[in-house]
Amino acid sequence: MNVSRRTSSRAAATRVALAGGIALSSVVLLSGTAFAHVSVQPEGEAAKGGYATVNIKVPNERDNASTVKLEVNFPLDHPLASVMPQPVPGWKAEVTKSKLSKPLELHGKKINEAVSKVTWTADGSKIGPGQFQQFPLSLGQLPEDVDQLVLKAIQTYDNKEVVRWIEEQKDGADEPQNPAPVLKLSAASGDHHGGGAAPSASASAGPDAKTGHDGKTGHDDTTGAHEEKTATASSSSTDTTARILGVVGILVGIAGVAFGVLAGRRRSA
Repeated sequence: MNVSRRTSSRAAATRVALAGGIALSSVVLLSGTAFAHVSVQPEGEAAKGGYATVNIKVPNERDNASTVKLEVNFPLDHPLASVMPQPVPGWKAEVTKSKLSKPLELHGKKINEAVSKVTWTADGSKIGPGQFQQFPLSLGQLPEDVDQLVLKAIQTYDNKEVVRWIEEQKDGADEPQNPAPVLKLSAASGDHHGGGAAPSASASAGPDAKTGHDGKTGHDDTTGAHEEKTATASSSSTDTTARILGVVGILVGIAGVAFGVLAGRRRSA
C-alpha cells in the first residue's frame, strides 16, 4: 500500500510540476510577443479629413541582432498629400513619392503625386535587443471615406534578416503572425487640422513653427508639448502594465512548479 501511495503521489506531483511548467512557458511566450509588433500610434486624435501626428513604434524582437532599417508604405488608393518625418537622432529619413492615377485636390489645388513610402536607415544608431524606437510623422490630409489606413512595414536587422509586417487582419479571424500597422481614424471634427498635428509639423517645418499645412496658424508649443507628454505617458503606462502582468504570470508558474515538487516530497515522506 505504501509503495502504491508513493507512486501515486509522485505521479500527481509530476503532473502538477508539468502543468506549472506549461503555464510558465505560455506566459513567457505571450509576454514576448505582446511587444513584438511594429505599430502606429496617434498622438491625440486622427480624425477623418484632418491632420495628425503619429508614432511608428518599432520594438526589436531579436536577442542577437539589432534593427537598422524600417520602411513604411502608404496606400495610394487613399493618398496623403503631406507626410513629414520628424528628425530622429542617429537615423536618416527618406521620403518617396509616386504618381497618382487620379489627381488629388487639396485646398483648391490639384496634386499629381503623393508619398508612397518613408524609409528610416540607421546613421550612427540602432534598435538593440530589448529596446524600441519611435519614428514620428505628421500626416494629412487624412481621407474621409475610410475608417482606417493600413501602413505596411518592413523591418531589417543587421544580420540581414527581413521581417515583413504586411498581413492584413481579416474579420473574425485570429491575428496574423506579422500584422501590418493600422491607423484607426476617428469621426470627422470641425477642426480639420487635428489635435495632434502641431508638434511634429512644427519640428519639421523650421522657423515658422506655428504654421499649419495650409499656412494657417496651428496650436501653440505648450499645447503640442502637453499632448506629446500625454501620449508618451499613455504608451509607457500600457507597456508597464503588460510587463507587470507577464512577470506576475511567470511567478505564478514558478510557484506552481515549487508547490508540486514540495507536495510530492511530503507525501513520499
